[in-house]
Amino acid sequence: MKLLPASGHKRMPWKNGGGETIEIAVFPEGASLSEFDWRVSMATVASDGPFSAFPGIDRTLSILEGNGMTLSIEGRDRAPLTQATAPLAFPADVATSATLIDGTIVDLNVMTRRGRLAHRVRRLDVEGESSLASEAATSLIFCHRGAVSLDLKGQTVALSAGDAVLVSGPLAAALKTPENCALFLIEIDAAENV
Repeated sequence: MKLLPASGHKRMPWKNGGGETIEIAVFPEGASLSEFDWRVSMATVASDGPFSAFPGIDRTLSILEGNGMTLSIEGRDRAPLTQATAPLAFPADVATSATLIDGTIVDLNVMTRRGRLAHRVRRLDVEGESSLASEAATSLIFCHRGAVSLDLKGQTVALSAGDAVLVSGPLAAALKTPENCALFLIEIDAAENV
């Protein structure tokens, strides 16, 4: 288990130079944008435009802040993506562009190397006490809004907005929140297991 506090996230330019991304976690640790097996990041999108292409990568986007955007993904119908819609999975190596719905947005971006790994992203609204479980090889819990206390195998971890915790192996956590909390559970596994 590894705590990833918001203050430790790495800021870096987009691959296409069109903005800035905040890297929450990457594997292998320290891997470049062309070498990672998986990567979780946030980006602020302030204008319409094309996405960076990542050959051999699958990605899932979720809207964290703002009114959302409409994605034009080659070979698909235009897809609106908002805070109310489910996370959207698509190949990161097909031509994709975004049109903002109404102003700047912040998104959560999860990417895995196709054929080697696969991922799933779930948005969870938690209030009071609950539990969370996953059989994935790697899980990342990202606290989007509010605060949560997690009991992971007898270890207690407190997350505030922007913090994350990375767990290797099966996940079984007891969650406690003082008020409504928005979390994202990111599960990463060998491609054949998803």
